[in-house]
Amino acid sequence: MKSAQPIGFFDSGLGGLSMLAYARHHLPNEHFLYLGDSANAPYGIKSDTEVLELTKSAVAQLVDLGIKALVVACNTATGIAINALRAQYDFPIIGLEPALKYANDTHKDGLILVLATPLTLESAKYAALYEKHGQRARSLPCPGLMDFVENEDLDSQELHHYLNDLFEPYQNIKIDSVVLGCTHYVFLRHAMAQHLPAGTRLLDSNEGVTRQLIRKLDEFNLRSDSTEKGGLSLLSTAGAEKAEQMHRMIKKVQSVLGLS
Repeated sequence: MKSAQPIGFFDSGLGGLSMLAYARHHLPNEHFLYLGDSANAPYGIKSDTEVLELTKSAVAQLVDLGIKALVVACNTATGIAINALRAQYDFPIIGLEPALKYANDTHKDGLILVLATPLTLESAKYAALYEKHGQRARSLPCPGLMDFVENEDLDSQELHHYLNDLFEPYQNIKIDSVVLGCTHYVFLRHAMAQHLPAGTRLLDSNEGVTRQLIRKLDEFNLRSDSTEKGGLSLLSTAGAEKAEQMHRMIKKVQSVLGLS
């Protein structure tokens, strides 16, 4: 059977499950292997050196398990480590970036808000992206927002207080779109919508990354030719209890994305 090896997904915790769910929907015959580094989350407040070493260590675990391609489903890890990973490995490695280019290309009227971790917004990769496509955008660092998702909190009073404080300065400003610059934030789409004007676009990177993954699998002749539904393995550096949480959370994000 052609390339029955799994496609690896890596994130600092649970957030990449949103991207994984989207990719599985469009590649139903592939096997996927997901590793979340929840033992060391969050990455967005760590140093560049820490993120680089943690990412390289996690990817090495996936490589030992025989992956044929890798999606770094974390904006922070992509910004810091993607070049080093591509220099080290010869299989396809897909990174991601906030969907600011798409937001700018499809802009109609109003401000673009980019939500991301502080480290993502401080990265050279994001600076280059913003220089090209950020003329209508404002960057909003969101320290601690991913923690709500890691704690399986998608609708609490505390979360809504956080979101109210985040968006309150923009209540009287026309908002075109909100770019979800961290995969964790996709879980919070419904909660965020309650604090934004009706019709505000919430944009993530799922579609673009999945298209790129498919292109690379075809380019390297790595697509599975199985006619059976592919499998899924979820691993966490925080142990079995966190892995069990992943199974619950992937079902939740499938519902958020309308995939279930």
